[in-house]
Amino acid sequence: MSDISFGPATGVGSMPGGDAREAAKTVTGSFEAFPYLAELPARGPGADMIGRTAGLLVDLYARVEPSGWRIGDRPGRDTRRARAWLGEDLDALEEFTQGYEGPVKVQAVGPWTLAAALELKNGESALSDPGACRDLAGSLAEGLRAHLADVRRRIPGAQVVLQLDEPSLIAVLRGQIKTASEYRTHRAVDRQVVESTLRDVLGVQGVHGGPAVVHSCAPDVPFALLRRAGADAISFDFSLLTERDDEAIGEAVEGGTKLFAGVVPGVEGPLSDPAGSVMGVRTLWRRLGLNPGSLAESVVVTPSCGLAGASPAYARAVLAHCVRAARSLADNPE
Repeated sequence: MSDISFGPATGVGSMPGGDAREAAKTVTGSFEAFPYLAELPARGPGADMIGRTAGLLVDLYARVEPSGWRIGDRPGRDTRRARAWLGEDLDALEEFTQGYEGPVKVQAVGPWTLAAALELKNGESALSDPGACRDLAGSLAEGLRAHLADVRRRIPGAQVVLQLDEPSLIAVLRGQIKTASEYRTHRAVDRQVVESTLRDVLGVQGVHGGPAVVHSCAPDVPFALLRRAGADAISFDFSLLTERDDEAIGEAVEGGTKLFAGVVPGVEGPLSDPAGSVMGVRTLWRRLGLNPGSLAESVVVTPSCGLAGASPAYARAVLAHCVRAARSLADNPE
């Protein structure tokens, strides 16, 4: 478990629009203690979460087909575009973090959501082939090592936090990912295989010891599995929690795992007052019998999920609201 502290609030990943400098300026201006590398999927294929991560892969390449992203033999236009946009986003973040010291978060799709989304040459998901899953995870790990090293070079004072996005993880574990025909589903992947693969990819921080977060905005997040795999923090949509999750969350908090609680809606609508946004977190703490004084150090406030579908004005309002809600949690933990 890393001893690097997180900031009180941050974002999940995606932002609206296509202007890298504007996104970086908004993110760094909003989250002065915990900025992140914004993703701008509105720019098109290669800026989406799958294409962006596919561009990080080492010795594996992907291109856009009518059915989605498909693994190919050589880098093509889609790979070059994904890498160019990532470079543009990194340039912008570097510009607005001059002299900054503290945690900086970068996001990539995790190995299981990537395996579920990328197609093999036969059109089936990589998830259908255990060997392809292993190759994909190894390639992702190598690509992430290089990516994290690049971020550290660009922002020397950064304590780089790696977030793996795994929205399809539960479906992978339950055998709910559909085949290309959509008439069947792929076999559920063994939980130990899922865990060990995640552990290998989360371990890319290596000697730098930076913390790792796993994010999923799907129901039934497997808190215990993610903790065993090495996640220092777990990011989730707070509104999807049920009392079935109580025991796992209590064990996570007592074990030192941080919670990235998605309490501010990413879908446009009226925002409650900041104290109201974190009311559910306080209620959870009381229900679990946890020390209220540990709230601010255990919880990072985030939007419920990415903000790609929001208007720029609402996205800015959400980020500012997260900061105010985190301040309310720290000032009034009871």
